[in-house]
Amino acid sequence: MIIVMKAGAAKKDRDVVLKSIRELGYKPHIIHGETRDVIGAIGGDHGKTALQRLETLHGVEQVLPILQPYKLASKEIKKEASLIRISDNVVIGGTQVVVMAGPCSVESEAQIIESALAVKKAGAHVLRGGAFKPRTSPYSFQGLEEEGLKLLAKARDLTGLPIVTEVIEPETAELVAEYADILQIGARNSQNFALLKKVGQLQRPVLLKRGMSMTIQEFLMSAEYIMSEGNQDVILCERGIRTFETATRNTLDLSAIPVLKGKTHLPVVIDPSHGTGNHHYVAPMCYASVAAGADGLIIEVHPDPEHASSDGAQSLRPEKFEEMMAKLRLFAEVDGRTL
Repeated sequence: MIIVMKAGAAKKDRDVVLKSIRELGYKPHIIHGETRDVIGAIGGDHGKTALQRLETLHGVEQVLPILQPYKLASKEIKKEASLIRISDNVVIGGTQVVVMAGPCSVESEAQIIESALAVKKAGAHVLRGGAFKPRTSPYSFQGLEEEGLKLLAKARDLTGLPIVTEVIEPETAELVAEYADILQIGARNSQNFALLKKVGQLQRPVLLKRGMSMTIQEFLMSAEYIMSEGNQDVILCERGIRTFETATRNTLDLSAIPVLKGKTHLPVVIDPSHGTGNHHYVAPMCYASVAAGADGLIIEVHPDPEHASSDGAQSLRPEKFEEMMAKLRLFAEVDGRTL
C-alpha cells in the first residue's frame, strides 16, 4: 500500500504513520517528493484492510493499493524519475546522458591509467573496470581482485572519475564498496538474491544488469530485492538478452527502454558492448539508445583490444570512443539533453 502524506505534513504526523505501519507488521519506506512524502508499506496481504484505515490519521491524504508485484520500483509509488547522485558532478536520471567507459578488466596499472585518461579526455563521466570477473570458463582471467580495486582507486584519484565495478559474491561486497562509487551486479548474478540483499544494505548506488533470459518483470523484481533492504539508488542496465540469433553476442533489447520508463521511476542505462559483442556495432547502438531515451551508457574501451584479457572483440579503441562521443553529443542535443 502507498500512504500519501498531505503537502506540508509535519514530521510528527509522518512519525505516527511510520509507527502504525510497523505495528501492523509492515516495513515502511519513505519516498521524499518535491511537495509531499509518500510512504510505502511493504509486506504481505495480511493487513491491507487495517492499512486502509491509516487514511484517518492526521496528515494523511490518501491510502492506495500498489497493483504491481514490484512495489518500491513501481511508478505507482513515485511518479517522477529518480535522480541518483554518484558524485558532485554526476547525476543519473536527469537531462545529462551519463557515459561510463573503460576496460572490461583491470589488467595492470599502466592499462587502467591509460584507459582512464583516454575516456576522461573524450568526455566520459564514470570509469568502468572489473576487478572481480565472473567468467563462463574457470580457466579464463578472473581479475586482479583487491589489487584491481586499488588500481581503480588510483585512476579515480588521478582523473576525478567515479568508478563502477562488479560485485560477484556477498562475502566481498563490503570490500568492493570501500573502493567503488557504483556497485555493479552482472547478468549472471541478477537473481542471486543473497547478493542483491547484501548490496541493498550498503550505502552505494547499484548498477543492476538484466539477466540474459530475464523478463522485464523479473528484472524489476530483482531491483525490488535491493530496494526492500533500504537502498533506493538502483540503476537498471539492459545488456542484451539471449535469443536464437547468433550474428551478435546477445540481442540488445532497446524496446526495454520505453517499457521500463513506463513502469518504473528508476533510471535506465544501456550496455551496447555486451549487447552486441562486436566493436563495429557499439556506436550505432549508442546512438539508438540515446534516441530511445536511455539515461546513460556503459561502454568497453581498451587501449590495446587485441591483447585484452577479456572481451577485446567488443572494446572500442580510445580514438574510436572519442569519435563516437563527438557524434553522440548531437543525438543528445536533438532530444534536448546534454552529454
